[in-house]
Amino acid sequence: MSKVAVVGAGTMGNGIAHVFALHKFEVFLVDTNTEQLDRAKLMIDKNLSRQVQKEIISEEQKHQALENLMFLTSITDLDSDVSIAIEAVFEDEIVKKTILQALEKKLPSAILASNTSSISITQLASVLDHPDQFIGMHFMNPVPIMELVELIRGYSTSDKTVAMIESITKKLGKIPITVNDYPGFVANRILMPMLNEAITTLFEGVAGVQEIDNVMKLGMAHPMGPLQLADFIGLDVCLNILNVLYKGFGNPKYAPCPLLVNMVASGNLGAKSGEGFYDWSEGNKSLTVAYNKC
Repeated sequence: MSKVAVVGAGTMGNGIAHVFALHKFEVFLVDTNTEQLDRAKLMIDKNLSRQVQKEIISEEQKHQALENLMFLTSITDLDSDVSIAIEAVFEDEIVKKTILQALEKKLPSAILASNTSSISITQLASVLDHPDQFIGMHFMNPVPIMELVELIRGYSTSDKTVAMIESITKKLGKIPITVNDYPGFVANRILMPMLNEAITTLFEGVAGVQEIDNVMKLGMAHPMGPLQLADFIGLDVCLNILNVLYKGFGNPKYAPCPLLVNMVASGNLGAKSGEGFYDWSEGNKSLTVAYNKC
């Protein structure tokens, strides 16, 4: 299983492609947006160079990883012997289903995976002819650094598929943890309510941005405060996952904080937009609080 396709060249997709290429897989990174592909090339090169500087990998390994990468604008251009295809586009169930159907048509024998952080694997598999060959493969951001890969077994995912993806994940130097298919899986079912509660604490005026983050860093040994982490993940992503949890369980404890809803509506999405709870504008080297309305 030496050929891998990754569909979606955004932050997660290029990180997944980076890791596979570094571990001697032949990788096809697919995105219909040529500008996105160009950005992905630059980002992968930059991140590999950073690993060389930190002596994590050698210059030769970097060169070989880049040689292992190919960039395509269409799923139809994939080699027919690709054995694993990972969908890594934004969290939209309809878009993901469309891509997965196209992948299955092109690669009927391949194992298909989704990097979704919250959408039901069973629901995504419902449009496939071979749902037994489909699994969730939730990488953590930043992919080259984070060890965990949360594997999600859908209702029809076969034991063979789980075993093969567990093995492949270990070959990437990652640690696979297999969980069952319920809204938010494990990682986001636990993480997102915490982030939402931190936002609610700010919304209710209990404390400011830095105070909340410092309490969690200094008191709970978290490497990053919850509001900073929410900015880093993307406030739109947090809102999307909370909505999936709220819809899936019908429990008001998952209802997104009104402040989060308003910030996303206003375009303040965190690091990706330049401003969230902190100022992430280009050149800002320090964590400067941007939200000061409480």
